[in-house]
Parts: sequence; structure tokens; C-alpha cells
Amino acid sequence: MRRPTPLRARCPGGCSCPPGWDGAEATGRRARCRILEEERHRPKWQLALDMLDEVSAVGLRPAVLVADTGYGADADFRHGLEDRGLAYAVQVKSEMAAHAETAEPYQPPCGGLGPRPLPRYRTRPVSLREHVPAAGRARAVAVTWRKGSRTVMSARFVFLRVRLAGRRPKPARDGVIALRWLIAQWPGGENEPVKNWASDLPPTSPPGTWSGSRNYGGASSTTTAS
Repeated sequence: MRRPTPLRARCPGGCSCPPGWDGAEATGRRARCRILEEERHRPKWQLALDMLDEVSAVGLRPAVLVADTGYGADADFRHGLEDRGLAYAVQVKSEMAAHAETAEPYQPPCGGLGPRPLPRYRTRPVSLREHVPAAGRARAVAVTWRKGSRTVMSARFVFLRVRLAGRRPKPARDGVIALRWLIAQWPGGENEPVKNWASDLPPTSPPGTWSGSRNYGGASSTTTAS
């Protein structure tokens, strides 16, 4: 009988085991399948970052990376893109919390004993679902991202600057959470936005002129034009 090939030999770039194959209870079947000790479970957002690192090693970088909520809702994935200097526009859940653009951290006074307390925001972050209606439907602008011979794909979006909060906001040393674009699709006839995206594209980029998005990590390609 032919002996099974070790996992690393079948997956030159590394693999990710399912969670059920990565615990003490799976030691026996890992040994029978000759899965190397260093091969462990990795979440899909980490696999996507690993793939981006592989293509970057050969000189390929996406102009703007897009991804659905399976990736965009994970703060670790967004921080990983930021650490790599990659521009992104990723879909996020409307339940995600954020501070307003004008929110500023507060520096508690030092009591003289122990380390100096870290700056923190005293205002409560609210969900993206609350930010956009507060801005109003009048903020929506029409964006067309595809013009064909028979169809035109367009929708209305609200563009806001917010500070994404949540459990892992990753503020700077001075406590400031970086500003990000909140892009909310708000069709006519709907009482609230139907989809939301977060983006780290620069504030000088006018909404509706972003282009050149690529497809990585399960994302769907898109281009936008004014």
C-alpha cells in the first residue's frame, strides 16, 4: 500500500487544519495522516493575509482590496491590511460600533502612583446603523460603477468619516482611533442603508472616483467611477 504523502508535501504554501483536527483529541488521527506538527488551524482571514504576502513577494499588490463581511467584519484582518500598507474597501456589519469623526480621547489625570493611565474615549460608540440615518438621506450621492451597452449599474451611497471601535480598535499611542470611510448603500424607498463598507482610502479621494479594486480572499471585484 502506498504511504500517504505528508501534508506539507501536498501543500507547498502551507495548509490550515479544521479546528477539530487541531486539538489534543486529534493527536491519533493527525499521526495516522502524517500531518506535520507545525501545521495548525488558521482562520480564513489569516490565510487571506498569507496569500497576499505570497503575491507581494513576487511584486504584485492590489490597487484597492475588496472583501465581503466574512473578512471585513474581522478587526484582525483589517489591521493586517493596514500593517501591510494595503488600501481596502471591505463590507462590514451594520452592528459594528464607531465613534463620530469629531470624537476625541480623554487623558485621565495621573495620580502619581503607577503608570500613567492611557487615553480613552468617554463617549459611547454607536452602531453604524445609527451613524448614517443621523447624517441624513440628503448626504447620499449617486455612484455608477459599470456602464454597459444594455445596463448601467449604479446606486446611492452615503460617505462618512468615522472611528471604528469594537473590541480591538487599535488606537495610536495618544489614544486616537484613526478615521476611516464608512460607505453606506442607501437605495431610495428604504428606511435605512442596506449594506455598509469600511475603507482606509485617503480623505482626499473624492467619493465615487475609486477604481482598480482586485479580487483576493473571496472578495468580488468592483470598480467605481463618478
